Amino acid sequence: MKTKSILFIHGMFMTSQCWDGWIKYYEAKGFKVVAPNWPGRGEPVKALRKKHPDPELGKLTLAKVVEHYAQYIEKHREKPIIIGHSMGALVTQILINRGLGAAGVAINSAPPAGIFTTKWSFIKSNFPMINPFISKNKPHLISFEQFQFAFVNSLPLDEQKRIYEHYVVPESRLVPQGSLGRAGRVDFRKAHAPLLLTAGSLDNIIPTSLNQANYERYKDSSSVTDFKEFDGRTHFLIGQQGWEEIADYVTAWLKKQAI
Repeated sequence: MKTKSILFIHGMFMTSQCWDGWIKYYEAKGFKVVAPNWPGRGEPVKALRKKHPDPELGKLTLAKVVEHYAQYIEKHREKPIIIGHSMGALVTQILINRGLGAAGVAINSAPPAGIFTTKWSFIKSNFPMINPFISKNKPHLISFEQFQFAFVNSLPLDEQKRIYEHYVVPESRLVPQGSLGRAGRVDFRKAHAPLLLTAGSLDNIIPTSLNQANYERYKDSSSVTDFKEFDGRTHFLIGQQGWEEIADYVTAWLKKQAI
């Protein structure tokens, strides 16, 4: 039976608001769409910024984020199509690995544990969150300049500013640090539901080569695992102008999988 349910998972420094366009897009196609926030993300962007630095946010881990979505899926019983972006895409991979999704789409995914690159743009973009000289329990509000380089590097300045003010919230340092250990592990040899991984050619924080390395680690030949690079797209390709191109590709891919 084809599923008509989609679960969206946002990434770091974001709330589910980043999926607003995608939600309308898929609802218009007859899908039942949900986009639960990460734990503690239920307030508007301005309210979350005003609370910075929030000590409760500083306690949030990747394991807690994964369990938050796993419990949501198990509570609703039906396996949804899971679409995640960035760290939310890593959560997507983990949930698919656990057999909790009908299919998965990992858009510009943070890498699972064990996959790394020494590319300068990756190191520079991620260093504020893994800096060993700053307490790991102190949440971080990414500056406009940091966000500009890591997420929206090629976009017009006015669009960069609009995206930053409209979407960006503080983040826990424990989340990305957790992706380096047990919480971020994926069993690449395990059979899984159809999985699509994507990359943006201009992505600084998750370079195409890192997404390609992620894709190439999947070893189970009986499972569908596909890869697509979008030319001229930044890390925030889900929200930059022309995001419909990515949504259209995802829709066609899902149709090909008879999902």
